[in-house]
Amino acid sequence: MGGRFDLETLQIKINDLEKIYNSSDFWNDSEKATSISKELSDLKKVVLEYNKVKEAIVDNLELLAMVDESDITEIVDELPVLEKQLENLELSTLLNGEFDNCNCFLEVHSGAGGTEACDWASMLLRMYERFCEKNDYSYEVIEEQKGEEAGLKSGTILVKGHYAYGYFKNETGIHRLVRISPFDSNKRRHTSFASVSVTPEINQEINLEVNESDLKIDVYHSSGAGGQSVNTSNSAVRITHLPTKIVVTCQNERSQMKNKDMAMKLLKSKLYQLEQEKKAEEMSRIKGEALNINFGSQSRNYVLEPYKQVKDLRSGYTTSNAMQVLGGDLLEIMKSLLKGDYNE
Repeated sequence: MGGRFDLETLQIKINDLEKIYNSSDFWNDSEKATSISKELSDLKKVVLEYNKVKEAIVDNLELLAMVDESDITEIVDELPVLEKQLENLELSTLLNGEFDNCNCFLEVHSGAGGTEACDWASMLLRMYERFCEKNDYSYEVIEEQKGEEAGLKSGTILVKGHYAYGYFKNETGIHRLVRISPFDSNKRRHTSFASVSVTPEINQEINLEVNESDLKIDVYHSSGAGGQSVNTSNSAVRITHLPTKIVVTCQNERSQMKNKDMAMKLLKSKLYQLEQEKKAEEMSRIKGEALNINFGSQSRNYVLEPYKQVKDLRSGYTTSNAMQVLGGDLLEIMKSLLKGDYNE
């Protein structure tokens, strides 16, 4: 769709997908069918929003031509609603990346700092889970590695919903917290870091071969939320891709085979994303352009002491509602990044 709304192109895409959807063998491949159904639903939703906004604007213009100046209060009152609908439509046109309509894997890893960093990692993951609950996204916990005293060393969730990767992709980066530590008896201010990475869930149509000889697969006991044992067998799976040193884990299923399948899906998604990034870097090098390899690093500051503020260092979006943000109110920050107002 580029940066503008192209209704004709959208409708052609919808027609093509509906032909596939209505074919007799559509559900022979359930995973592919689910992916196409989701894409079709997302596109129809965009067109529906466009038609609603267009109809409202036309109705108001017609009404303006019929009333005198003293009767325009109703139209004026409706303007904020129309502005909100137009903003959402604008965002839909910006979600045009290859994988923006995909589900996504979101990973949080604690930085250096022991218990402080682990607690911050768990706060971040909880923030994203709350965002999902408030915005009609579902999520499932893929892996959690508990900290020694509190919090998480790492955690991974699979986020499912409307343009999940498109909205979450800019969360990738280093997130910095400044607060009075609850673990410091002297009540000193501490700075903690955690990294966030977001990977689209690549569908099965992507042809990516992974050599078994390049993999190191470990199995271990699963542990659930709160540290309780999920079961007593070695069902959790950790896969290391030796050439790239990428490590993925999954422990949410009781079946070792299911955990391995999910871990392989995450690994393939990461490998495909890595390949795409390499191609983008090479293209930029050929064109002689400066590529911002560190986009996403030092992405956002969360300050709870001596004042309360959250500031995204790329878009410049700033709010004093730090506790609300940590409670899942992330949508305005995400919108500021989608609009491309950040400095590269």
